[in-house]
Amino acid sequence: MIDKPGGMTSHDVVSKLRRITGEKSIGHLGTLDPMATGVLPLLLGKFTRLAQYFSSAEKSYTGTIRFGFSTDTYDAEGQPTSSSVEPKLTLAEVRGASASFQGEIQQLPPPYSAKKIDGQPAYKLARAGKPVELKAATIHVAHFEILTLNGAEAQFAMTVSAGGYVRSIAHEMGQRFGCGAHLSSLRRTQAGVFTLAEALTLEELQPLAGDEAALARKCLHPRNILPEMPAVTADETALGRLRNGGQANLAEFSPAMLVKVFEGQRNLVAIAQRLAGTLFQPVIVLG
Repeated sequence: MIDKPGGMTSHDVVSKLRRITGEKSIGHLGTLDPMATGVLPLLLGKFTRLAQYFSSAEKSYTGTIRFGFSTDTYDAEGQPTSSSVEPKLTLAEVRGASASFQGEIQQLPPPYSAKKIDGQPAYKLARAGKPVELKAATIHVAHFEILTLNGAEAQFAMTVSAGGYVRSIAHEMGQRFGCGAHLSSLRRTQAGVFTLAEALTLEELQPLAGDEAALARKCLHPRNILPEMPAVTADETALGRLRNGGQANLAEFSPAMLVKVFEGQRNLVAIAQRLAGTLFQPVIVLG
């Protein structure tokens, strides 16, 4: 897991990590915009096959909303789309407006986003000057707190469901007050079970380039991946059946339907689904 620096795309981070680790197969769990910093979980090698189990994870952020003008990207990297004004807002007013963005809401994604329109990412259409017609999506904002208001800038903390755009909330806050607004800073503090406390910088990893054992020690222990699933160490007979897509009897973890199957302490072999009792079928075989 990387603490992404500002000014890099998520793809830039993946490319850098490929050079450090020598691993070609790397995928990230939720893009961070270039301006944003913070938690960027990454799956390496065979673990990329587990991406589907992280897709619904909530994400937490801290950041700043700048009131006074809007931008085409809804953040500080975009071009202004309204005249700049000096908003006369109070902390109580901004906190009151934020309350309407909590819970289950309908949200229109930003035009500069990775949402697909007829197979094309919206941002590509927007950059080409073509119309971007996105549909509103239902998201859940579990927490949205305005911490301080300093002039035109409001500092906030937020926890939002997968698929939610903090930029869109900043933009809509500006519309609510009629003065325009955009996201001026953003730091992801948590993504599912991954937190900043565990995140590493690229600078910390660079000296370990080529040292496979040292890099492995910096990664999350395989048994701590997907903590909601029990872990079971299987014998050679069961492992052989699972590796070939067959069914096998494993320890029963009631009421768990999915388990992580290990060979020894570290080698994650499969994710298996309960069929009945102690009989399990592999849904993903990692090797």
